[in-house]
Amino acid sequence: MYQYDQSAKLLARAKRSLAGGVSSEFRKYNHPHAIFYAHANGSRIYDVDGNEYIDFTLSQGPMIVGHNHPHVVKRVEDYAKKGQLFAGQHLLEIELAEKLQQLIPSAELMRFCLDGSEAIQTAFRVARAKTGKQKFLRFEGHYHGWLDNVAWGLSTPSAAALGTREDPTFFPWTAGLPDHVQDEFIILPWNDLALLEKTIKEKHLEIAALITEPIMCNNGCILPREGYLQGMRELCDQYNITLIFDEVITGFRTHLGGAQKYFNVIPDLSIFAKAIGSGYPISAIVGKKDWMNLIAEGKVIHAGTMNSSNSTVAAAIGTLEVLESENVISRISKLGLQLMEGLREIGRQNKSNLLVQGPGPMFHTGFTQLPAVNDFRDVLAYDKVRLNKFIAGMHDNGIRIIGRGLWYLSAAHTEEDIHQALATSAKVFKQL
Repeated sequence: MYQYDQSAKLLARAKRSLAGGVSSEFRKYNHPHAIFYAHANGSRIYDVDGNEYIDFTLSQGPMIVGHNHPHVVKRVEDYAKKGQLFAGQHLLEIELAEKLQQLIPSAELMRFCLDGSEAIQTAFRVARAKTGKQKFLRFEGHYHGWLDNVAWGLSTPSAAALGTREDPTFFPWTAGLPDHVQDEFIILPWNDLALLEKTIKEKHLEIAALITEPIMCNNGCILPREGYLQGMRELCDQYNITLIFDEVITGFRTHLGGAQKYFNVIPDLSIFAKAIGSGYPISAIVGKKDWMNLIAEGKVIHAGTMNSSNSTVAAAIGTLEVLESENVISRISKLGLQLMEGLREIGRQNKSNLLVQGPGPMFHTGFTQLPAVNDFRDVLAYDKVRLNKFIAGMHDNGIRIIGRGLWYLSAAHTEEDIHQALATSAKVFKQL
């Protein structure tokens, strides 16, 4: 059984200078508390107590080629020697943009930012300017960053408190949100095309943008129903609404061209982040020229002193080179599906109500009597207590998984890692 004494001591020390002892709220909720890590390499990460984990969190997703990949590290080291930040343009920035143009169907033009939250707000600004309308439509349980106007519809006191599907009740995710931001958006349950069509017909004169995760990764790793994304595209075309795909997670996991290439549905604007830069702070808003020209012409202002710094751009170039040369997506899809089926079999053997779903490169595990989970309301039926016990048991035996049940695969994971994860799962199930 793993011990966490040194992490506990460092957490106590950190609380004297860092609010809550952490620099991001999610880190509080590791098992058994916030953990301090010492180093990582490939598919493994090590904490200050010397515990070793096969890492399926991958730093909440960014480490798609694994920790400390030598090609990415060398790219960063070599380019950083030329300078860290010019607050001006440099050659590698153009090369990165040209590469993304080649890969992503909607990427006719782009701008680089630091994180997904910032890029999403830029997309809203562009959509308002393009359509002359003000509101955006989004979905229960979809995560689009932590800023004020998207920090709603992510939590609820109970499933019943959400109200009807046609007229949902939504709740603030945090204290301190200004009341007026509720006027900026409309929230609906996801994966319901008939309801989406009805709402847009009634309110299209208000709606500048529709934003969605093309796969609902943050809650349940839920695939869209057949025709759902295509229906979104048609409705947005019909009613002059900007279609925005939040590809922060799906980008470079489902396809090198993103989920838009995987599903063959092309949005007007898209957000890519995390997996671009192997842990370096970079994101991109990419889109069709009719939208992005508003930025190009200076009608919509986008700025940022730290945007496209040398190290972040070099990391992104290095990451994409690895993804292309090592056929990463095909391999992590295969390994992910192998791991998913293995977990399902262990669940069956233990007569457990384990549900495993997702496309493979990322997937979700949870405990529910439902045969499938299709939206946030279904996610609320998961047995959180049982999931927490499973995640804790896996962690205490060297398998690190995101606490809400989300697993990520990387280029560094091997079949041996999959076998070890399954063997550990079988052991933990017997203890549940």
